[in-house]
Amino acid sequence: MASREEYLQRTVAERLDRLARTPDELADAMRRHNDAELSRRPAAKHWSATDVVCHLRDIEELCMMRFRTMLAMNEPKVLVAGARPKNPEEWGLAGDERPVDPDRWADERQYARADPHAALRAFRARREDSLAFLGRLSPQQWRRVCLHPTLGRMTFEDWTAAMASHDDNHLNQLGRALAGRP
Repeated sequence: MASREEYLQRTVAERLDRLARTPDELADAMRRHNDAELSRRPAAKHWSATDVVCHLRDIEELCMMRFRTMLAMNEPKVLVAGARPKNPEEWGLAGDERPVDPDRWADERQYARADPHAALRAFRARREDSLAFLGRLSPQQWRRVCLHPTLGRMTFEDWTAAMASHDDNHLNQLGRALAGRP
């Protein structure tokens, strides 16, 4: 499982290839399990395979919103899952509020009740859209920047590394969930 920094050492083509393989790798891991097994959490606070696929589906949509904002605006500030901006008052946040909370999504969007195969189909479609979008970017557009709340300036190249590492992390998490390990 490579980190974002390790993926940055690889070519963009290698990162995009990693992103393209993720839906098939999820499908392969899920194929040997029934819906009950896919929905079983290995521990109360740890996600099931279904939760992981739903999360990837929803994060893919968030990524595309970021990407389109990066093209439409100069150096926009973006929100990321689980991260609190350094200056929360600029975002209208109070207390410990997190603007994008993956655990809240899992609860409110009822990941536990989701059809894992429908979630995978939706993720696959969104990932194909993301890859098509990235494939249309000009060299100048690849260098456009957004401001990540904890990592600072990020280009599309940086995002592909972050996404690839994120995929690796959640594929590993899905495997542990299916094995009954947190």
